[in-house]
Amino acid sequence: MPRPPRRRWAGALAAVVTASVLSLAGLAGQAQAADVNNAKNGGYESGLSNWTCTAGSGTTVSSPVHGGSAALKGTPAGQDNAQCTQAVAVKPNSTYTLSAWLQGGYAYLGVTGTGTTDVSTWTPDSASWKQLSTTFTTGASTTSVTVYTHGWYGQAPYYADDLSVFGPDGGGGGDPAPTIPAAPTGLTVSSTTSSSVSLSWNTVSGATGYNVYQAGTKVQSTTGTSATVSSLSASTSYSFQVTATNAAGESAKSTAVTGTTTASSGGGGGTLPKHAVTGYWQNFNNGATVQKISGVQSQYDIIAVAFADATGTPGAVTFNLDSAGLGGYTVDQFKADIKAKQAAGKKVVISIGGQNGTVSISDSTSATNFANSVYSLMQTYGFDGVDIDLENGLNATYMTQALRSLSSKAGSSLIITMAPQTIDMQSTSNAYFQTALNIKDILTVVNMQYYNSGSMLGCDGKVYSQGSVDFLTALACIQLQGGLAPSQVGLGLPASTSGAGSGYVSPSVVNNALDCLAKGTNCGSFKPSKTYPDLRGAMTWSTNWDAAAGNAWSNSVGPHVHGLG
Repeated sequence: MPRPPRRRWAGALAAVVTASVLSLAGLAGQAQAADVNNAKNGGYESGLSNWTCTAGSGTTVSSPVHGGSAALKGTPAGQDNAQCTQAVAVKPNSTYTLSAWLQGGYAYLGVTGTGTTDVSTWTPDSASWKQLSTTFTTGASTTSVTVYTHGWYGQAPYYADDLSVFGPDGGGGGDPAPTIPAAPTGLTVSSTTSSSVSLSWNTVSGATGYNVYQAGTKVQSTTGTSATVSSLSASTSYSFQVTATNAAGESAKSTAVTGTTTASSGGGGGTLPKHAVTGYWQNFNNGATVQKISGVQSQYDIIAVAFADATGTPGAVTFNLDSAGLGGYTVDQFKADIKAKQAAGKKVVISIGGQNGTVSISDSTSATNFANSVYSLMQTYGFDGVDIDLENGLNATYMTQALRSLSSKAGSSLIITMAPQTIDMQSTSNAYFQTALNIKDILTVVNMQYYNSGSMLGCDGKVYSQGSVDFLTALACIQLQGGLAPSQVGLGLPASTSGAGSGYVSPSVVNNALDCLAKGTNCGSFKPSKTYPDLRGAMTWSTNWDAAAGNAWSNSVGPHVHGLG
């Protein structure tokens, strides 16, 4: 959510989507049964043997690793992209599949000297291991190619592991082909909620990934040794098994375990209406209409106060009312206005983050500090809960811990909303998405920001540009298919052209998207495979910009949301 000045994301995110499409396309090439791995030391178990890295930028590390006990760490500098290369012997007129697992900062994988078309692929920042793969064909006289990984100038270090060049034997030797791993052992149910079962198991030697099966059907893949299966029914028993995978194939299934979900708690949200409108209230004057909480239009069911401030204590936040910037608005008036809104059936939450937010929850101590400080603000000002709008990344493990700790203090009436950017919700492996799934039983709504974005992938794998009904519906579909309940999905849009750098759409477009998702009507070219009549509603930045435009957004979208049925 914006704090002035605003960032411009369109170019970077468009590049991300282009890279994603290239990466997906590269996965089409598959090694044949007689192929061999022609790369040497692709797992970096022998240090940097067979590898050459520019300007001393490469080293091997013991953590994080994807397989084995070592991985490559490339550290770019201002004038160096930390490129590490290896010459690989190949056969002429042959097709090869180049693949590797990467993590960390911007990371590239490619090959030169093919004698035909040199190829490459890349991925943006990734908090977990991601496989990149592409294919290339050698020329009539090509007997050697150069494969490489590199990062980007001045960006964060990248990590690479388990690089391979599968294809006909080039005669130069290479790493031995992997064998199919053993079946996982130690599968246990680590926790359950009313809609999910969390599993964990022991590491399998030689495995590069794991598949999770529910009643014999694969429901999830992961590179770690734990997983949470969501979208389950309350008070129901489910059977699970796990397999281990690598380039050689998939193991037999593990011994089955049974997990039973708890009784339904209804998720977070207190007494919110079935369909709700969220609006951000600005605790600063940036040219929009200056408001008191009492002046927020009545169509808003959840008012997110933007924003809390970081303190000198890691993870802890405080709130400082901008009385001077808001025309002398006093703390006592602010508290009284919150109570009046609550008496009218509204919820008021404190938003954490924003464009320039600096709050970081990266360990157990900061998670505890966060929960304690937010709960203190709830007691001091009467807030009903918290909104997570951290636009500079978050740690799923410790944010989950923080929000569960807050929930244990505040009880079942706690409101938890989230406002991720579009890039944050492209995959369930993303930290933001994973956090939402981790707290699904206490989460109220995720109002993704469908603005200040470049083109993005929809749930159908097609690329959509912001500013259209399809952009809203095809991206919302990812969340709906990825495990969130329809009541936990909302559409976040700017209230006017002044509310965001890009992505504004008229209220009629928002209403059409709501109809498409909830009723299957007024869709664009994309139409979801099913309808979601319990869709929660919509959000806007901000109530102030809405007021500056005569409340045109809330006067149109508000009644439409509340009339969804």
